[in-house]
Amino acid sequence: MRTISDTIRRLNKQQSVLSNGSANNRGRLSPLADFGSNPGQLRGWTYLSDKLPPDAPLVVVLHGCTQSADDYDVGSGWSLLAERYGFGVLFPEQQRTNNPNLCFNWFSTSDTTRGEGEVCSISQMVETLLKNHRIDRTRVYVTGLSAGGAMTASLLATYPELFNSGAIIAGIAHGTASTIPQAFDRMRGHGLEDGAALAAHVRQASSHKGPWPKVSVWHGTADTTVDPINMEAVIGQWGILHELDRPASKSTLDGHQVRKWQNADGQTVLEAYAINGMAHGTPINSRGENAVGSARPFMLDVGTSSTWHIAQSWGLIGKSTETAPALNPTAGLYSVSPDKQSGNSIKNTIENALKSAGLLR
Repeated sequence: MRTISDTIRRLNKQQSVLSNGSANNRGRLSPLADFGSNPGQLRGWTYLSDKLPPDAPLVVVLHGCTQSADDYDVGSGWSLLAERYGFGVLFPEQQRTNNPNLCFNWFSTSDTTRGEGEVCSISQMVETLLKNHRIDRTRVYVTGLSAGGAMTASLLATYPELFNSGAIIAGIAHGTASTIPQAFDRMRGHGLEDGAALAAHVRQASSHKGPWPKVSVWHGTADTTVDPINMEAVIGQWGILHELDRPASKSTLDGHQVRKWQNADGQTVLEAYAINGMAHGTPINSRGENAVGSARPFMLDVGTSSTWHIAQSWGLIGKSTETAPALNPTAGLYSVSPDKQSGNSIKNTIENALKSAGLLR
């Protein structure tokens, strides 16, 4: 049984992390200014190391609702991974004037149409970095959670020539909703179209005829915010675009089901990770091998790092630099049990610890 002094010490340590974020992450991102007309009125943040090699890859990372760019970076560890392995990261960020809950407006046609709104703003950010920095145009990737995952799907649809690959985490297929009521229906898994109709939405989103970006899909099997059936809709949408006629190969990753589809050339162009028992959020691993990031609301420590595995599948994990920081500087401070992932918070942790110590009823 913990002593009161030990409990207070741990609470002070956790409160310090809550107030300051990861000491290695907070303030790591730099603002991106003058990136175009910005019709979506978004903000942009970057992590571009001084040691960025020539022709470096770029990863675009989209946060979920209620999150900020910095918040998602602390949880996912993308900038720390970028510093260690030599690639750049771009974090578009929503503003409350656009959406009170800081969700990207994936359900708004004016924000998911090529040349308009938020997708246009993000494409302008990418083009600015391609112009002004040592970025390899053929190695630009995009990933996002929830509303950011849905916006990832829309970016892959509206600007497919811009992205090599994308990873959609707890997201929704492009073109499924154009109103808020429709958005809630799709999140519940209602009214989803078949693969052919979903693929048509992507074909109509630009004049691009292929080849199409490779797609990775991640979803918790216990997600009650975005029904896991949406994973199958995304698979159906991109499976038809890639003209897949081979059955998926099945394997496991840390006990979770993985399906991969290959095209006629034997390349894996579509993959799906179903994380057993995980609620709504991004799967991370803050301990042991391949640990990166730290758990916090909607950043769920389930022992599997989507950040690491996504980066690895994109060929970003190579030789690390000698001066690279630890990838999980707050490991253990935000531990989240699988059955309480979606509602856990530091406030609850503090209150529970005080109750255990007899200091709060």
